[in-house]
This record gives sequence, C-alpha cells and structure tokens, in this order.
Amino acid sequence: MSRSIAYSSSPLLASKTPVWRSKFIVAGLALAFLGLAGRAAYVQVIGNDFFQRQGEVRFARTLELPANRGRILDRNGLILATSVVAQSIWAIPEDVDKNDPKLRDAARLLDIPYADLKKRLSDEKKSFVWVKRQVDEPLAQKVHALGVKGLYLRKDYKRQYPEGEAAAHVVGFTNVEDLGQEGVELAFDKALAGKPGSRRVIKDRLGRVVEDVRDVVAPVDGPDLQLSIDSKIQFFAYQKLKDAIEQNKAKAGSVVVLDAVTGELLALANYPSYNPNNRVNLSGEQLRNRALTDSFEPGSTMKPITVAMALEAGRVTPQTIIDTGPGRLTLAGATITDTHAYGALTVEGVIQKSSNVGATKIAQKMSAQEMWNTFTALGFGQKPQIDFPGAVTGRVRPHKTWRPIEQATMSYGYGLSASLFQMARSYTAFAHDGQIIPATMLKRSEPAVGVQVFSAANAAAVRKMLQMAAGPGGTGQKAQTVGYSVGGKSGTAHKQVGKGYASNRYRAWFTGMAPIETPRIIVAVMVDEPSNGQYFGGLVAAPVFSEVVQQTLRVMGVSPDMEVKPQIVAKSVEESF
Repeated sequence: MSRSIAYSSSPLLASKTPVWRSKFIVAGLALAFLGLAGRAAYVQVIGNDFFQRQGEVRFARTLELPANRGRILDRNGLILATSVVAQSIWAIPEDVDKNDPKLRDAARLLDIPYADLKKRLSDEKKSFVWVKRQVDEPLAQKVHALGVKGLYLRKDYKRQYPEGEAAAHVVGFTNVEDLGQEGVELAFDKALAGKPGSRRVIKDRLGRVVEDVRDVVAPVDGPDLQLSIDSKIQFFAYQKLKDAIEQNKAKAGSVVVLDAVTGELLALANYPSYNPNNRVNLSGEQLRNRALTDSFEPGSTMKPITVAMALEAGRVTPQTIIDTGPGRLTLAGATITDTHAYGALTVEGVIQKSSNVGATKIAQKMSAQEMWNTFTALGFGQKPQIDFPGAVTGRVRPHKTWRPIEQATMSYGYGLSASLFQMARSYTAFAHDGQIIPATMLKRSEPAVGVQVFSAANAAAVRKMLQMAAGPGGTGQKAQTVGYSVGGKSGTAHKQVGKGYASNRYRAWFTGMAPIETPRIIVAVMVDEPSNGQYFGGLVAAPVFSEVVQQTLRVMGVSPDMEVKPQIVAKSVEESF
C-alpha cells in the first residue's frame, strides 16, 4: 500500500517562500557567471599581453649561450691563450638546508670558509647566487656528487695561458666574465670575444628547463688571433732578463726584440712578472708592462741619433775631429763631464768612447728646431702606433722653450724621456737604410714601408759607429756574440728623484742590432737599479743583449756572418752618462 506524503504536516515545507527570493538567487548566480566570463575575456583577450608578460617574467628565461673566446697564437701557431670548459657553481638559497653536514664538505672542496658560504646562502629572498665561478671539471663533479640540495652546476669557460709568466705582459688576461683586462686580451677584446647566442626557455622554480619557446640562436665563436711574437724567443728573452736582474740585484727590467725588416715585435719581456693562470695577491709592480708603459731618460743610447742628425744636416762627417779637451765642458753655469779625458776624437770616436762633451759639441752645430724635428720623426714624444693598451708617448718639450744647456743634455739622453719600445723602434732608422718603420704586434709577412729620416749612407755610417762601440775599445764589448757581428750603444742614466737626480741609483740600457751589415733584429734592454757593484749599461745590459741576439738569430735561421769568436778585452771601457 502506498503511503502519501503530507507536505502540509512540515512547517518548513508548508511555509510560503517569497517569489523575489528565488529570483534573487538565480540573478546572483547569473551575475557570478557573467563576472567569471568577463574575467576570462579580460585575461584571455583584453589583458592577454599583460598576463603573458607576467608569466614570462616568472618562468620564461633567456639563457645566454657563451661564445668560445678565440685563441691567441704565436707566429708559429703555438698557443699563448686558449679557453677550456669549466663549471660554475650556483645556488637557490631557500632550497639549501643550512644544517646539511654535506654543505661543510662542499665548502672544503671549494676552498671557501664555511661561515662565508653560509652567509652567502643566508638571503633566501634571492633565487640565484654564485657560489664559485670557473671551477675545474673534476672538482665540480666532486661537489655535484655530494648531492647538496639547492646547489647546481653551469657550464662556463676558463682562460688558460700555457706560457705563464714569460708572456704574461704580452698576452694579459681576462676576468671571470671572460672580458679582457690586460695586454692583447684587452686590446683585441671585441675581436676575440665572438658573439654570444641565446636560448628562450621555460624554467620551473628549481631552475630546470621545462620547454624551449623559440629557436636557439647559436653563438659565433671568436676568431683566433696570430701575433708576431715568437714564444721561443719570448721565453729565452724573459729568462735571460730574469737571470740578469737577480745577478745584479736589480729592481726590474725589460727586453724588446724587433724584426728590423718587417717591424714585427718578436718578444717583449718584463721582470718582475706574474702567472696569468693564478693571479692571487697580484701587485701593481708585477702588472706593469715597463717596456711600453714606463718612460725614462735613455742616456747615451741617444748619442747615435745626435750624430745621425748632424751627418744628415751636413755639419759633420764620420772623420770630423771633435775636441773633447780635458773631459769637461762648462755651459751656462753647468759642467758636462766625461769619465775620461779623451782629447781629440773623430765623430766615430765620440760614439765609440761615449763622450758627453763630444755629443754636446756636435749638438751645438745644429739648431733646436732641427733636433726637435728629428726626434719627432723618430717617434719620440709621439703616441706609439701599436695595438696595445697603455703605451706612453714619452716627453720631448717644444723646441722654442729649450735653453742651451737643455739642448746639450738632450744630445746625450737627458731632458727627454722615452719607453724602451720607443728606443728600439727609433733604431730601425739605422737598421732599415734610414727609414723609421711601423712596429706591429700582429704577424706580418711583407717588409715594412717606413718614412725616410736619414739617408741610407748616413744610416750605414752610424751602423759602423755602433759596431765600433760594441767592439774593442768601445763601451759595449760584452754585447758581442759568437758567429754574428753586432752593433749597439750602451747607456747609463741617473734616476730622477723629485726635481733632482739620485747619485747612486741608475738605469742601465743597451740598444743595438745584428748582423751589422744587413740587420735582421733590433734588441733593446733596460735594467732598473742594478745594485751589485756594477751599474754601467755596457756591463749590466749588454750581456743580456748578447745572449738574446745569438739565440734569436739562431731561431730565425739567420746564417752566421763571422767565422771567429768576438774579441772581448778583459776590462770594458766605462761609458759616460
């Protein structure tokens, strides 16, 4: 039997509901649906660009794909600088468990104080922090194997320099971002760097790539750069310079080797130096590329230039007699002296004996403007045209301001300044038949075309004088080598201290060329503050010149032009300052 339901018996069901209430509920639901539809339309259509950008800001990333930096090669293709794969370690601070005992192991492997590592990871508002850059691959894998949550690896590149401290001042180095900081790395940074690529991806909060959102733009690796430097000559020059500085207890020194035919820089060495692979506790003294960035008064190495300009002006000939008298000359209240009283000397003898009085009397035959014009033509006081940072101009004051005593002192290397590189290049005018030729750090196969400063005949005459200066009776006898004829001029200059000169601090120079008849190389040597009993350029710098010349010509395959050993007397003639 069916049982009927009595709705009227329930007070709730029996009560009459107002019609407006149901309509209100339906209207509310309809408005809610309309609001959702409007919001969806705004998000999907009207404000789509905004929300798309916000999503990309949170999860889309453009990853830079680093380009492999170009190698730096020597003239024979040997590597001076190259990039190797290294790993950089980074972290998401909020994901790292600061109490994980393996974190202490990671700090030990990375050689980071544990307290410093924890401090670096303490800011959990950051979503990215570097832990250590450019870690060697084996070490990075050991850290990764620890499994520390929140630590990740990223592929990176690290620069390596096989020649170490021997070529450090030439090649320079890059920073952790692979940007050139010194030397060739800085000078040719844009060319070596290449062009980085990019990859647009979606990442999750752990930094893992979920999806690529557009095509990858591949990086363009930097091209290799071939220098004119010969790594064998560079190493030998550096080693002989280092030995000489240690032997003479000197402060510092430099060597420049130039190809006298092409103008190529074959070697540029400085000591003290540094290891570009490990620059911990690097000092400014080590970084200074003294051959290019420091200028000095060159002393007697300027005398051949003084004689050459007098020959060119027709004021003297190689056999013109110059009376140097008792070895003293008073000019405008100042006294110019020689180390010995040489009496009457030919112009050739002035160079051979390095007479200050003789150089002064030759300079007095010319005007200040004539001397200034020649100095300028040889590059003194001018910015060196070489692709290298920090090369100094040196100093040659305008000739209109010269006093007679200043014109006199400039004739033997005081009152003007030049870098060792400038001195080496100026001697190309003697080696290249009177032409001053441009120097280059890049490999060049063709002979250089220079600017004529002296006639070929006068250049040959000065070469003969340089040979006499390096031979018996000259000031640079220790410059002679076995099998090769050489010519050059020593120099010894007091160092400036404030407005005056130190009585017991010197710079020793030697600049010359070989073989003397048809020069292939020019070598310039500077030793700063030798303090082991000898300080003359002919005794301190000339032996370095000799060893570098002999090794360089052998490496270049230049045939010996002498069959007998050079004659060197037991005691060298001391030079004038």
